[in-house]
Amino acid sequence: MQHREFDTQPNAATIGRPPSAVSPMTARSAAWAGYAACAWAFVFAALSFYWAAGGTAGVSTNAPAITQPVLARDPTWIAILWGTGVLKVLAGLLALALVRPWGRALPRWLLLTAAWAAAAIIGGYEGAASLIQHALMVAGVIAVPSGLGETSARWHLYLWDPWWLVGGILLCIAAWHYSRRSRSARQGTV
Repeated sequence: MQHREFDTQPNAATIGRPPSAVSPMTARSAAWAGYAACAWAFVFAALSFYWAAGGTAGVSTNAPAITQPVLARDPTWIAILWGTGVLKVLAGLLALALVRPWGRALPRWLLLTAAWAAAAIIGGYEGAASLIQHALMVAGVIAVPSGLGETSARWHLYLWDPWWLVGGILLCIAAWHYSRRSRSARQGTV
């Protein structure tokens, strides 16, 4: 079955408009970033849900200040894990809204504001800024906080920070493509 992310058939909204400036193939090939960002978010959410449900594999890659209460099943930290899992699912749905037809039901400004904000937080703050900070810690330029610990700083530098950065970049690419495509559609050049 062929996916039709971008409607290329004439309809009441497109009759009388100039031909599309973006070919159907280009539009479909641009959708990969939205799907990849969604997959990134859903995989990340699954990990949060796994830890919230009591799973322990990989939990020790986080800071002791987080790991200890999670392993002790502190209700506050378990609720935080469930909450972060939900936020990651919402990020995945946001990414899908940028590439699926049902996303057009949402106001363009709302999707773009949410997508750019999420990309900045995920890629800029959680990814790039944390990557730089943890690199400086691992290199010994700045002290590693006791709540983070040396081992966790390395896990963040080599795994978690790049993972966040990739998610932010994917969401940024998806938002950029959506912005271009939706602006063209508003100008009648889809």
